[in-house]
Amino acid sequence: MSSSPARVSVARLRPDWLTDPKVWRTEVLAGLVVALALIPEAISFSIIAGVDPAIGLFSSFTMAVTIAIVGGRRAMISAATGAVALVIAPLNREHGLGYLIAAVILAGVVQVVLGALGVAKLMRFIPRSVMVGFVNSLAVLVFMTQVSELRNVPWAVYPLVGAGLLLLVFLPKVTRVIPAPLVSIVVLTVVTVAAGIAVPTVGDKGALPSSLPVPGLPDVPFTLGTLTTIAPYAFAMALVGLMESLMTAKLVDDITDTRSDKARESIGQGIANIVTGFFGGMGGCAMIGQTMINVKVSGARTRLSTFLAGAFLMVLCILFGPVVSDIPMAALVAVMVMVCFATFDWHSIAPGTLKRMPVGEVAVMVITVGCVVATHNLAVGVVGGSVTAMVIFARRVAHHAGLTSVTDPDGTTVVYRVTGALFFASANELVGRFAYATDPDRVVIDLSAAHVWDASSVAVLDAIETKYAQRGKTVEITGLNGPSAALHGRLSGELARS
Repeated sequence: MSSSPARVSVARLRPDWLTDPKVWRTEVLAGLVVALALIPEAISFSIIAGVDPAIGLFSSFTMAVTIAIVGGRRAMISAATGAVALVIAPLNREHGLGYLIAAVILAGVVQVVLGALGVAKLMRFIPRSVMVGFVNSLAVLVFMTQVSELRNVPWAVYPLVGAGLLLLVFLPKVTRVIPAPLVSIVVLTVVTVAAGIAVPTVGDKGALPSSLPVPGLPDVPFTLGTLTTIAPYAFAMALVGLMESLMTAKLVDDITDTRSDKARESIGQGIANIVTGFFGGMGGCAMIGQTMINVKVSGARTRLSTFLAGAFLMVLCILFGPVVSDIPMAALVAVMVMVCFATFDWHSIAPGTLKRMPVGEVAVMVITVGCVVATHNLAVGVVGGSVTAMVIFARRVAHHAGLTSVTDPDGTTVVYRVTGALFFASANELVGRFAYATDPDRVVIDLSAAHVWDASSVAVLDAIETKYAQRGKTVEITGLNGPSAALHGRLSGELARS
């Protein structure tokens, strides 16, 4: 007997982890590993923002759980992040926690609006070289944060990190039933506790919360003055958070060879920040390090791992706080160092690749990495790399505008043929390439092989006509395609200074 269509359709709607025990196991264990890795990170980012460690942990919990439901990229981890902490730290320092929470809520609203307006579509304007630089700079930043955990520490930390790296490298060659990061964390914790080895632990980063967060309104006056105070920080947080989240989503798309809904992800990030703000959190966005642990190291592919990462985080903090506090930082350092090596695009700096790549592409990648490492701000690197790429592209395309001339045998008419794209960079060079003094009285400018892109090009064509008119000569512009003719007709004669 064949199954009914209704049953088949219901089966298709079920997520993989409900029907496949192997997927379920992978997602659960991945969520547990990410939760363990989130604890010291969230505490560290709380310190950067100048708030109590519990606030950063609450933020990671609410962000992960909410984005698992409303986000557009499955298996991506969102939580409290360093980039957001850096943006809102001055607000907390100058005005207090109430203003910080209000800014988080407003930032969430801004992200929802930007997502609805289609800001995610701007991702297609980010060049590949910027993406490579983004990935490499993330790996460098995460590695730098781990190096700080290896300074001024007992000597026992170093062999523990080495042992953790050996487990992470060789255990997957033996079995992948249990994620290597989880095994490494458990083994190193048991060793340090059993042997009584005194090394820095998660508990040294700060006290873990003992109860769930309670929703409420920020303790600020609801006035125009409050809005003007928090608005600049909220907009900065919204833009930085969206940029990091969308870039991370694109990276996960490439790793998993799947597509995600960037508009939904943008709106989801906003909703997650609004929820986090009402629960008294510091907000956040996508986390590249924890996402790589979840997707690349642990093999997670569904929303379940993201949801469980947040849920396990609270369970570990509230019910197993004393046990989690005993986890040596060396174990988490080893995991994050492995993530750095897995994240970095080593092919991009191979000698063979550098020889084949255009100099401009390499320069964009280097500038992106340099800006991020220098400022510890991923948004600065992406903007700097993108602007550099646009300048290089504009210079390259500017040389593609060609000009040739042919004079009639009777010497009464000269025809100039313009080829290529005319925009601010290429059009400005044309003015000096016409023979205004020696040309005959009738000049034809043939644009059938060109395209007029902007007002600068129209202004240049007007300037050329003016120069000829001053000498009593006439100019006829021919061959304009539809869009070029519409732009020229709308702006010609309107751009001169009054």
